[in-house]
Amino acid sequence: MGRIEKVSPFIVMEILEKAKELEKKGRDIVHMEIGEPDLPPSPRVLEKIEKVKKEANHYTPSLGIWELREEIAYYYWRKYRVYISPERILITTGTSGAFSLIFSALFEPGEGIVFTDPGYPCYKNFAQIYCLEPFTVQIDNSTNYELRSFHLEELKGYTEHYKGFLITSPSNPVGNIYSKSTLKELANYAEKEDLLFISDEIYHGLNYEKEVHTALEFTDKAIVVNGFSKYFCMPGFRLGWVIVPKKYVRPMQIIAQNLFISPPTLSQLVAIEALRDDTYLKKVRNTFKERRDYLYSELSKLFKIETPPEGAFYIWANIEKYSKNSLKFAKDLLEKAGVAVTPGVDFGENKTNLYIRFAYTASLDRLKEGVERIKRFLENY
Repeated sequence: MGRIEKVSPFIVMEILEKAKELEKKGRDIVHMEIGEPDLPPSPRVLEKIEKVKKEANHYTPSLGIWELREEIAYYYWRKYRVYISPERILITTGTSGAFSLIFSALFEPGEGIVFTDPGYPCYKNFAQIYCLEPFTVQIDNSTNYELRSFHLEELKGYTEHYKGFLITSPSNPVGNIYSKSTLKELANYAEKEDLLFISDEIYHGLNYEKEVHTALEFTDKAIVVNGFSKYFCMPGFRLGWVIVPKKYVRPMQIIAQNLFISPPTLSQLVAIEALRDDTYLKKVRNTFKERRDYLYSELSKLFKIETPPEGAFYIWANIEKYSKNSLKFAKDLLEKAGVAVTPGVDFGENKTNLYIRFAYTASLDRLKEGVERIKRFLENY
C-alpha cells in the first residue's frame, strides 16, 4: 500500500458535506459535528482589520511578525507564569502548519511517533504523509483518557524505535484535561528516555472548572502547539504557533521558508488584539460553559458519558445500548432526525464504534432543538 493510500478520510468533514447537501434540499440541520466555534472574533480584532488591511499585501518574515511573537511570549507569562523567549516562537499557517513543520523538520522518514486512540485523526494522517510510522496507545476512562508513562513503557515491549509522543489537552474528542501530575510525569519520562514531547494545546482557555496547564511549566524541552482557531474564535484566519527549544528554530525556519514562505499577513496584524482582549475571552469561555452544562445534563439522561467534559467543546457519549455501529448511527441520526454528529470511528479503533462525539458549537437554542430531535429519534431506534 502506498503512502497516500494509508491516509484515511476525515469522516467529520464527510458528515458536514452530507449535512450541507440536505440543507440545499430544504432540510433544517442542527450541527453538532464540526469543531468550529460559531462565535465571532473579538470586536477589537474586527476593528483592527479595517485599520491595517492596506498594510497586509506583503510577505512577513518566515517565522512571523516579531511583535506577535513577543505578545505570545507575554501571554504565556500572564497565563502560566512561564517565561518563553520570543525567539523560540514560530508563527504558522494554522496548527496544521505547525504539525507540518514538526513532522518534517524533527523526524526522519521511518521514525515512529506515538498517538492516543481515541485521538484527533489528522495526527496519524500527518505522520503517514511525512513517511513516519504512527503507533497508537489505547486509552480509556481508567486513566481519565490520559496517556501515561506506563503506556509508553509498555509500548517498548513492541517497538524500540519511536522518537516522540503527542498529547492533546483539553482533548479532542473526549474533552478531558490532563492533570498537573500527569504532565509532570510525561515531561520527566520524555527527558529520561530522550523523547520528543509534543503537546497540542489548541483548546487551552476552554476549560471550565479544572485548571489547565501548559507542558512548558514542567520542561522547557516540550514542543507546544497552539493557535487562534478555537478559544480565539478565528478559524478562518488560519493562524497558529509552535514553541520549540532554540536548537529546532533554524531547521523549522528553513522548512517554513520553502513550504509556506510566511504566515498570513493580515491575520498576524490583527491577532495581537485577540491575545489582549481578556474581557471578550471570558465571555467566550462562559458561553461555551453554559452550553456544556446544558448539553451534558441532557445527554447524560440518554447516553452513558463515562468522562465528564472538562474542556474544549466536545462530549464523548457511549451509544452501546442503542447501536454498536457509530457510523451507521450518526448517518441515521442525520438522515432521520436532522442532527449532525461525528461517529467515534473517526477517532481511532479503540471501541470507537460504540461512541459518538457531540460538539456544542451551536447556539443554546439550536442545541435544545437538537436534543428534542435526538429524544424522538431514540424512541424509535
